Amino acid sequence: MTQCCILTPSSNTFRGMVMSVFGYGRVSTLLQTAENQRFELLNAGYKIDYWFADEGISGKVCAKQRPKFVELLTKIRDGETLIVSKLDRLGRDAIDVLQTVQYLAKRKIEVIVLQLGKTDLSSAAGKLLLTMLVAVAEMERDLLIERTQAGLARAKSEGKILGRPSKTTEAQRNEIINLLKSGESVSAVARQYRVSRANIIGIRNAAIQI
Repeated sequence: MTQCCILTPSSNTFRGMVMSVFGYGRVSTLLQTAENQRFELLNAGYKIDYWFADEGISGKVCAKQRPKFVELLTKIRDGETLIVSKLDRLGRDAIDVLQTVQYLAKRKIEVIVLQLGKTDLSSAAGKLLLTMLVAVAEMERDLLIERTQAGLARAKSEGKILGRPSKTTEAQRNEIINLLKSGESVSAVARQYRVSRANIIGIRNAAIQI
């Protein structure tokens, strides 16, 4: 579910034109409402002329795949202002956020994130801040990969079996191989052991490789 609210226009000007302030919010489930985010911006002293909100949209969805955010991009004019409460409202991750802000900066759109104070992310200082955030995000991702690989290596050295638990025991796998060798079809063996054909084929292929 998505929503858009139009409020009273402000008196900001850009090249002689009256410029508006756009607000955007997002919540992951339909049980939530983005109204709290709008009130948060209003309580911080910002006058929101046009309010757009994506409701029931996961934070894992890229900014340009969020219906109301896409609509906002078609409505907001060059030189106007976009305000959000938190950085993740502008994208799924640091890279997506950076690409969104770069696109807005090309259009001279001021981007304010309440979470970060009043720094315009499209300004030189804002771009530096975003670059630092991207670097930190990449470092965290690399550290996560390293920790995951270290954990897998440790588990393997301790003799732990990685991946999904097998649906058949070693004895059953030996029986299955013997049945296949005797001429039983993959489908018949799969029905007998109540597993998928892919499971039986995997057991057969594993035996061939030994």
